[in-house]
Amino acid sequence: MPTATPAPLDLTADSVSITRAICDVESESGDERVLADLIEQALAGATHLEVIRDGDAIVARTNLGRARRVVIAGHIDTVPINGNVPTRFETGPDGTEYLWGRGTVDMKAGVAVQLKLAVELTEPVVDLTWMWYDHEEVSAALNGLGRIARTRPELFEGDFAILGEPSNGQVEGGCNGTLRAEVRTSGLRAHSARAWIGDNAIHKLAPALAKLAAYETETVEVDGLAYRESLNAVIVRGGIAGNVIPDEAVLEVNYRFAPSKSAAEASEFVAAFFERYEVTVVDSADGARPGLDDPLAQEFVRAVGAEPRPKYGWTDVARFSALGVPAVNFGPGDPLKAHADDERVAVHQITDGERALRAWLTGAA
Repeated sequence: MPTATPAPLDLTADSVSITRAICDVESESGDERVLADLIEQALAGATHLEVIRDGDAIVARTNLGRARRVVIAGHIDTVPINGNVPTRFETGPDGTEYLWGRGTVDMKAGVAVQLKLAVELTEPVVDLTWMWYDHEEVSAALNGLGRIARTRPELFEGDFAILGEPSNGQVEGGCNGTLRAEVRTSGLRAHSARAWIGDNAIHKLAPALAKLAAYETETVEVDGLAYRESLNAVIVRGGIAGNVIPDEAVLEVNYRFAPSKSAAEASEFVAAFFERYEVTVVDSADGARPGLDDPLAQEFVRAVGAEPRPKYGWTDVARFSALGVPAVNFGPGDPLKAHADDERVAVHQITDGERALRAWLTGAA
């Protein structure tokens, strides 16, 4: 049965209705084209915006000659749907109203707020660049924001950036960096009935695992925010057969490090931590400092009205930071509900987030 063509997006509707509309347009990673088309069409009548299409990413910006420019971004893809579309409203035990469904938290509620403000704010106090991008939930090589950074870096020009990552409607500055490394041991195969002839590579991982279990990671203060680090075993691989002593074993570790460290420094730390082992870094990404010392950031924090917090996970704010643009995470939704089958966002976080952004961008905060 053919899929019905979605109705055009009505960006004059309230932000909760827009959230519901775009969540009901399925846009799993790699399948964002329909939603990207709808967004591009909905922006066509906004004459104050220059609209640029890059694959399934849409960039819209004002060119008002303001002294400063703010970049606000959000991804339009979701993780796979699992019976959680279409959306519906629910009421929690405490009377809180929620919008339930895939993408409501990560991060279409934030995108809906951005879209509404993009068309309505024709005279913001700063110039604005809005970015809605594809392929965030998959390989970094496919990330639409990364693609634009490589091919159109001039579109990232700005003095401050906001990424619509779910943050319970609070400001979360910067993000931790992340690194994955393989810790490898070698041994000698033998029949398990004559184990003394061989050399068990899995057993050789025991000291590394014991050291990991005993290690107490640091909390590092960076520009006034306390970033909690973590170093954990995430995968163990080894074994050949039930009667063979294994000659190789691999322990994969994940290190989440404070943004005061570079990925190179994190690699050196992990190599030193497992100094008696063969260590191979297989993936790493720098974090991002909070960027809260800029006057624009301070004004935004005041508009939100709460103390900023650190972002422990890695997010695309690091892409802005790498280009010299300080960035924070700000969006409706509890991060613990991102990707969950019962993904749902508190309705008041959508409207509160819109109110804070509108007040700040119009100078009413």
